Amino acid sequence: MKRRHFTALAAAGFASPLALAQAGGTLRVLVGFPPGGSIDVVARVLAEKMKDELKANVVIDNKPGAGGRLAADLLKAAPADGSVVMITPVVVPVLAPLVFSKLNYNPATDFAPVGHVCSFNFALSVPASLPVQNLQEFVAWVKANPQKANFGSPAAGSLPHFFGEMLAREGRVDMVHVPFAGGAALMNALMGAQVSAGIDVLLEALEAHRSGKVRILAVSGERRSAVLPDVPTFRESGFPGIVASGWFGMYAPARAPEPAVAAINRALTKALTHPDVLDRFSKLALEAGGGSPADLGRLEQASTARWAPVVKATGFRAD
Repeated sequence: MKRRHFTALAAAGFASPLALAQAGGTLRVLVGFPPGGSIDVVARVLAEKMKDELKANVVIDNKPGAGGRLAADLLKAAPADGSVVMITPVVVPVLAPLVFSKLNYNPATDFAPVGHVCSFNFALSVPASLPVQNLQEFVAWVKANPQKANFGSPAAGSLPHFFGEMLAREGRVDMVHVPFAGGAALMNALMGAQVSAGIDVLLEALEAHRSGKVRILAVSGERRSAVLPDVPTFRESGFPGIVASGWFGMYAPARAPEPAVAAINRALTKALTHPDVLDRFSKLALEAGGGSPADLGRLEQASTARWAPVVKATGFRAD
């Protein structure tokens, strides 16, 4: 009888975070990065739309630190009642377990997937002064100039770092990795020709490319980016094995009630179809996600399978 009664309530729409949470009708969204960054903007744009669907307050709680892992620790310890979720980049559930020997969380047992928020491309950029116009010419130039064979990334152990290692392996070239303290520092070095190439999310290089200060040679996705349709993919450039995208996902604590997760997923999915959201995502060079919690779980598994052998081949450890 209790199960039938609960099922009836869920069907009637009472299994929303507003009914299940113990936080006064508020959904708290953890973001493990400072205000103003792309993931923070994404979270705030979505929160504005989701509150109407959930009929609840949706509050962004920035908890920057440790590359997003601090927010993951807080999610693990949060009440599992549907009142707290986290929006995080792929690095937290996928890359961190591959590069850290010890983590305070286990994505497989501590988090419940809610939904795929968005995906984004990586881009390979070179200084405008480098005498190459495409990826094949860049690889040939690196082979002819081994003393200048290097690439920069925004951080050691980041996905751009491993993407560069993937390119070196596929192109059969030796390139020295030069880590920087973030995307802005990398872009400044690239514009000053202090490194021969840079790999980062597409958005970081977009304006410098448009202004002619750097040249984007290729993007990493299955297809060309809508914001840069003239730039080919790595696959189109003769590297069929180099296809990878980053993504943001929304997670709840592992024991969050399934009806609450389903309600939040519905609100997220609806928000991701709103024209205002799609327009803002487009300006950030992001592709809207969507789908079920299970779809995000499968995306996480596929990403782990994609990056685990790359990370292993480098021997890199973050601790």
